[in-house]
Amino acid sequence: MNPRGDYTRLGKALLAAATLSMLLLFVTVPRSQADDRARCQQRVEYAEYKLDQAIRQHGPGSNQANNWRAALNLSREECWNKYHGWWNSGDHQWHNDRNWDRYDQDRGHGYDKGHDHDKGHDHDKDHDHGQDHH
Repeated sequence: MNPRGDYTRLGKALLAAATLSMLLLFVTVPRSQADDRARCQQRVEYAEYKLDQAIRQHGPGSNQANNWRAALNLSREECWNKYHGWWNSGDHQWHNDRNWDRYDQDRGHGYDKGHDHDKGHDHDKDHDHGQDHH
Protein backbone atom coordinates (compact mmCIF):
# COMPACT_ATOMS: atom_id res chain seq x y z
CA MET A 1 0.00 0.00 0.00
CA ASN A 2 1.42 3.34 -1.08
CA PRO A 3 -0.03 6.28 0.93
CA ARG A 4 1.59 8.81 -1.34
CA GLY A 5 -0.06 7.28 -4.42
CA ASP A 6 -3.45 7.34 -2.70
CA TYR A 7 -3.09 11.07 -2.00
CA THR A 8 -2.10 11.71 -5.60
CA ARG A 9 -5.14 9.87 -6.92
CA LEU A 10 -7.36 11.65 -4.40
CA GLY A 11 -5.87 15.02 -5.40
CA LYS A 12 -6.44 14.30 -9.08
CA ALA A 13 -10.03 13.21 -8.40
CA LEU A 14 -10.71 16.37 -6.37
CA LEU A 15 -9.16 18.53 -9.09
CA ALA A 16 -11.30 16.81 -11.74
CA ALA A 17 -14.44 17.25 -9.61
CA ALA A 18 -13.65 20.94 -9.01
CA THR A 19 -13.02 21.48 -12.72
CA LEU A 20 -16.27 19.74 -13.64
CA SER A 21 -18.18 21.79 -11.04
CA MET A 22 -16.79 25.05 -12.40
CA LEU A 23 -17.60 24.03 -15.96
CA LEU A 24 -21.18 23.17 -15.01
CA LEU A 25 -21.51 26.47 -13.14
CA PHE A 26 -20.52 28.48 -16.22
CA VAL A 27 -22.86 26.50 -18.45
CA THR A 28 -25.79 26.58 -16.00
CA VAL A 29 -25.71 30.27 -15.02
CA PRO A 30 -26.20 31.75 -18.53
CA ARG A 31 -28.91 29.19 -19.29
CA SER A 32 -30.63 30.01 -16.01
CA GLN A 33 -30.45 33.74 -16.80
CA ALA A 34 -31.87 33.10 -20.26
CA ASP A 35 -34.70 31.08 -18.71
CA ASP A 36 -35.40 33.88 -16.21
CA ARG A 37 -35.42 36.45 -19.00
CA ALA A 38 -37.83 34.30 -21.01
CA ARG A 39 -40.14 34.05 -17.97
CA CYS A 40 -39.92 37.82 -17.58
CA GLN A 41 -40.89 38.22 -21.25
CA GLN A 42 -43.83 35.86 -20.80
CA ARG A 43 -45.12 37.82 -17.78
CA VAL A 44 -45.00 41.05 -19.80
CA GLU A 45 -46.75 39.45 -22.77
CA TYR A 46 -49.47 38.01 -20.54
CA ALA A 47 -50.08 41.35 -18.81
CA GLU A 48 -50.23 43.11 -22.21
CA TYR A 49 -52.70 40.55 -23.48
CA LYS A 50 -54.91 40.91 -20.41
CA LEU A 51 -54.72 44.72 -20.62
CA ASP A 52 -55.75 44.68 -24.29
CA GLN A 53 -58.61 42.34 -23.41
CA ALA A 54 -59.75 44.54 -20.49
CA ILE A 55 -59.65 47.67 -22.69
CA ARG A 56 -61.77 45.96 -25.36
CA GLN A 57 -64.29 44.58 -22.88
CA HIS A 58 -64.50 47.33 -20.27
CA GLY A 59 -62.91 50.47 -21.71
CA PRO A 60 -59.51 52.13 -21.21
CA GLY A 61 -60.43 53.78 -17.90
CA SER A 62 -62.10 50.76 -16.32
CA ASN A 63 -60.93 49.25 -13.05
CA GLN A 64 -60.05 46.06 -14.91
CA ALA A 65 -57.86 47.93 -17.42
CA ASN A 66 -56.22 49.97 -14.67
CA ASN A 67 -55.43 46.80 -12.70
CA TRP A 68 -53.81 45.14 -15.72
CA ARG A 69 -52.02 48.39 -16.61
CA ALA A 70 -50.49 48.37 -13.12
CA ALA A 71 -49.56 44.69 -13.46
CA LEU A 72 -47.93 45.38 -16.83
CA ASN A 73 -45.93 48.28 -15.42
CA LEU A 74 -44.84 46.15 -12.47
CA SER A 75 -43.72 43.32 -14.77
CA ARG A 76 -41.77 45.72 -16.96
CA GLU A 77 -40.21 47.40 -13.94
CA GLU A 78 -39.08 44.03 -12.56
CA CYS A 79 -37.55 43.10 -15.93
CA TRP A 80 -35.90 46.50 -16.16
CA ASN A 81 -34.41 46.23 -12.68
CA LYS A 82 -33.08 42.73 -13.33
CA TYR A 83 -31.98 42.94 -16.99
CA HIS A 84 -31.83 46.68 -17.74
CA GLY A 85 -34.24 46.11 -20.60
CA TRP A 86 -37.95 45.69 -21.29
CA TRP A 87 -39.84 43.45 -23.68
CA ASN A 88 -41.90 45.08 -26.42
CA SER A 89 -44.53 42.66 -27.71
CA GLY A 90 -45.38 45.03 -30.56
CA ASP A 91 -42.02 44.62 -32.29
CA HIS A 92 -40.99 41.39 -30.51
CA GLN A 93 -37.73 42.62 -29.08
CA TRP A 94 -36.01 43.81 -25.94
CA HIS A 95 -35.36 47.54 -25.58
CA ASN A 96 -32.56 49.17 -23.61
CA ASP A 97 -34.22 52.57 -23.15
CA ARG A 98 -36.76 52.88 -20.34
CA ASN A 99 -39.42 54.39 -22.63
CA TRP A 100 -42.39 52.05 -22.41
CA ASP A 101 -44.71 54.92 -21.48
CA ARG A 102 -44.33 56.35 -24.99
CA TYR A 103 -44.88 52.91 -26.46
CA ASP A 104 -48.07 52.52 -24.40
CA GLN A 105 -49.43 55.85 -25.66
CA ASP A 106 -48.85 54.72 -29.26
CA ARG A 107 -50.71 51.44 -28.67
CA GLY A 108 -53.53 52.96 -26.69
CA HIS A 109 -52.47 51.37 -23.39
CA GLY A 110 -51.81 54.70 -21.74
CA TYR A 111 -54.80 56.34 -20.18
CA ASP A 112 -55.03 59.95 -19.13
CA LYS A 113 -58.49 60.86 -17.82
CA GLY A 114 -57.80 64.55 -18.28
CA HIS A 115 -57.18 64.26 -21.99
CA ASP A 116 -59.47 61.41 -22.96
CA HIS A 117 -62.23 63.82 -23.97
CA ASP A 118 -59.86 65.61 -26.37
CA LYS A 119 -59.47 62.69 -28.78
CA GLY A 120 -60.71 63.71 -32.20
CA HIS A 121 -61.85 67.07 -30.88
CA ASP A 122 -60.43 70.37 -32.11
CA HIS A 123 -61.03 73.00 -29.44
CA ASP A 124 -59.91 75.86 -31.68
CA LYS A 125 -62.69 75.17 -34.18
CA ASP A 126 -65.42 75.01 -31.53
CA HIS A 127 -64.34 77.83 -29.23
CA ASP A 128 -63.49 81.47 -29.85
CA HIS A 129 -60.53 81.78 -27.52
CA GLY A 130 -59.84 85.31 -26.46
CA GLN A 131 -63.07 86.83 -27.79
CA ASP A 132 -65.75 88.37 -25.62
CA HIS A 133 -69.23 86.86 -26.18
CA HIS A 134 -71.29 89.62 -24.46
